[in-house]
Amino acid sequence: MSPSQPLKILITGGARGIGRGLFRHFLSAGHSVYVIDSNPSELNHVNGQADSWRTGEATWRTMKCDLRDRQKVKQAVEDVASKFNGQLDVLINNAFATPHIWSQDRTMEDDSESVMEEWDTKIAVGLTAPFLLGRLCVPLLKAGKSTPDSPGTIINISSSRAYQSEMDHEAYSAAKAGLLGLTQSMAVSLGHRHKIRVNAIIPGWIHVENENEAADAEGVNWEKGLSDQDAEWHPAGRVGKVEDIAKAVEYLVGCGFVTGQEIVVDGGVGRKMVYPE
Repeated sequence: MSPSQPLKILITGGARGIGRGLFRHFLSAGHSVYVIDSNPSELNHVNGQADSWRTGEATWRTMKCDLRDRQKVKQAVEDVASKFNGQLDVLINNAFATPHIWSQDRTMEDDSESVMEEWDTKIAVGLTAPFLLGRLCVPLLKAGKSTPDSPGTIINISSSRAYQSEMDHEAYSAAKAGLLGLTQSMAVSLGHRHKIRVNAIIPGWIHVENENEAADAEGVNWEKGLSDQDAEWHPAGRVGKVEDIAKAVEYLVGCGFVTGQEIVVDGGVGRKMVYPE
């Protein structure tokens, strides 16, 4: 991936957190980026930031979209097709319905319907939407170029919590584990039929407290909220950064031989790592 070969990239959940960091990274590298997010305030904010991020002929567009709404997702893909002239090089399924745990200090034993409603939302955004977007984007990806000799590619952002959960992460862990199975199956199906590659990234602890509107207003640095102990927990000597994920994305986009794989980005000890609260 280089500015001399600009790509057309779709990122879900691109107004905050890891998604926002990827938006900034690829726009500043000269690529054109389309961002989908459900938070209008954060979308407005990144729209105001994006012009200072971009280089060269890079363009961007943002759209508010509730990924639970299949019709809205279909409309978003139609707009992507229009914006990118029927071509998509990279689809990054990153969005998840926050918080990762049950809201309002609930647990899975809660006897109200609220937990089930929240389960439905988290699974819809974190697992069903990536499947739906993958389906709808096939014609665009077939016309795309992730490498000079291969069509577009899909990257699903999973989590180390797919393998080792924490308390009250049932929906999050289930969705992120489901993404790994979906990645494998889509890689086989779309690879054999269209040569579209599908891979997953499994982040460990990626610190993104500075990747939102409020943090920008306060001038929060990446290090804010991290302690020496947080770094010591990691054999790599630090907590992860958005740039670590961006480098993994670049590798998966540019390596035309890699598909159906899980790339772990973790400075800990992989799946055995238990992070402190």
